[in-house]
Amino acid sequence: MSTEARRSPVPPRPTAPPPYEPAPSPADRPPPEPPARPRRAVAAAVCAVLGLGLIAGAAAGHWLTGGPDDDPAARSAYTVSREAWHSIPVDTLFPRTLKGDGTGPGGADRVWTRLAVAPDSGCADAFDPLLAKTLRTVGCAHVLRATYTDATASSVTTVGLAFTEADTDAMRALGARFADRHLDRRTDLLPRTYPVKDSPAASFGARQRASWSVRVLTGIPVVAFAVTGFADGRVSTPPQPADRAMATGATTPAAQAGLGHEAKGLSDGVERALRTHVADLMEQPR
Repeated sequence: MSTEARRSPVPPRPTAPPPYEPAPSPADRPPPEPPARPRRAVAAAVCAVLGLGLIAGAAAGHWLTGGPDDDPAARSAYTVSREAWHSIPVDTLFPRTLKGDGTGPGGADRVWTRLAVAPDSGCADAFDPLLAKTLRTVGCAHVLRATYTDATASSVTTVGLAFTEADTDAMRALGARFADRHLDRRTDLLPRTYPVKDSPAASFGARQRASWSVRVLTGIPVVAFAVTGFADGRVSTPPQPADRAMATGATTPAAQAGLGHEAKGLSDGVERALRTHVADLMEQPR
């Protein structure tokens, strides 16, 4: 027998078991990591809320400071006014009889009778050339006019509205330009008359213009105007703006006859009729 056969085999050493480690308690366990997708969703929601807050804050700021372009009512008034000129009833805008309570000298009441309504026209037909050129900067699109006479048929007035294509900023800029440069007082920037045959306004022409009013509106894209003269056809040189003819102590023929009050009173009445109509249209469901 060989030496290898006589040796006793050496049994393998047993492997020691791993040391005992108790399982961690629930309190010691770290919180599970949230899935990536829900975390991204939460972050997106937070950003959305913050974004909406910033937008709302900006909108509130514009509303509080009177930002015209962010005012839905202002946009609606402009839109409605541009669409209303061709659909507004003639008798609504230019009533056959128009009353002006307290609009005469000393607060006297006035009543005017419509003689005729002019066809729809543009600025070139309704205004002197320089005034027409000035209003072209805001896109003078349509002009509606009518001629009235007072209760005594001693004065005649052409009153009208020029509808523009401008936005709020452009109308405000035009209004500021009129105010800063006193364009409403320049005798080379006058509305034209609309004479009516076989009426007290038959001879109402350019030389008969005695007083006038031109006012740039900003709540709606419109320029309101009026020009007044004597019904007997007398020449008035030079014409006097309505505010000066209405001033205390004014002694010109136009002032003595109250023609400044005629121009302003009729212009205010027609403007008021338009604003009322536009407000009614804005309240109607779309």
